Amino acid sequence: MDFLVLFLLYLALVLLGFVMICVGSKTHYLQGLTSRGAQIFSYLIPECLQRVMLRVLHYLFHTRNNTFVILHLILQGMVYSEYTWEIFGLCQQLEFSSYYLFLPYLLLIVNLVFFALTCVTNPGTITKANEFLFLQVYEFDEVMFPKNVRCPTCDLRKPARSKHCSVCNWCVHRFDHHCVWVNNCIGAWNTRYFLCYLSTLTASAATMAVVSIVFLVRLVVMSDVYLQTYVDDLGHLQVVDAVFLVQYLFLTFPRIIFLVGFVVVLSFLLGGYLCFCLYLAATNQTTNEWSKGDRAWCQQCPHVARPPAAEPQAYQNIHSRGLWGNLREIFLPATARYERKKK
Repeated sequence: MDFLVLFLLYLALVLLGFVMICVGSKTHYLQGLTSRGAQIFSYLIPECLQRVMLRVLHYLFHTRNNTFVILHLILQGMVYSEYTWEIFGLCQQLEFSSYYLFLPYLLLIVNLVFFALTCVTNPGTITKANEFLFLQVYEFDEVMFPKNVRCPTCDLRKPARSKHCSVCNWCVHRFDHHCVWVNNCIGAWNTRYFLCYLSTLTASAATMAVVSIVFLVRLVVMSDVYLQTYVDDLGHLQVVDAVFLVQYLFLTFPRIIFLVGFVVVLSFLLGGYLCFCLYLAATNQTTNEWSKGDRAWCQQCPHVARPPAAEPQAYQNIHSRGLWGNLREIFLPATARYERKKK
């Protein structure tokens, strides 16, 4: 039971850490906490080991490489192999509906299609040939995106809502973020594929979690374990409760329990991130704009005295065109259609 408690605490800490990152990413608190932690580790870790770690981190997160793409496919293959080996056959013996059993495989196929499209699709790279076209798409707000700014690396005028990606070393139209899991930037032309990829990945994890949990529940009901009694450490007769059932299932089906725990946590994490991405899509924002919106406004604020009771002004998004207009802009980007006609 001690191991089970530690495992549950571990899952709770993972979820808490993810929430703290999401909440603290718009403040300087998390950045300061990270820098202080790095200073502490610099005193504990030898300098030669620090250099090796920095090189590895730079290769993984600051250069284009397929490490996380391969890791993504390996993890997905391991999860589906475990599902096929441990759950699929047992569920067939319990006469589960074939529709529910094959649904994760169908979602896997669709997910891999959108995963490949997200990886290989041009996110909206700005070149001298299409620079003028992109300059006409969005209005400059003179706060986050001022006019007549040139990218010092690409030597191009920066269209509104664009950003230079230091990993890919090019400017991207309507830049959202660089995703290491697809080894590509997420921009105007592949955001639609990324949203579909993320949606199907979340759905496949949630479906697998539901099928696995229903299998375990049916197994408990058929074996009548919940009606039994047991003798505790003090020698008292106790009725089987939920904690005992979890422990019993963990000892009987350890690999299935680990699989269920993994896909349940993954479903919550992916579901939370998917909701965040859908919120950005519905309000016509990018992750880049959301993360630095307040800072961009404050940098433009005049340094004048303000009444203590006055609230600080927030950055105003001038690009939102309503829910359906915003979604249409993502799934039917006008510049992508123009480029296809031009070719």
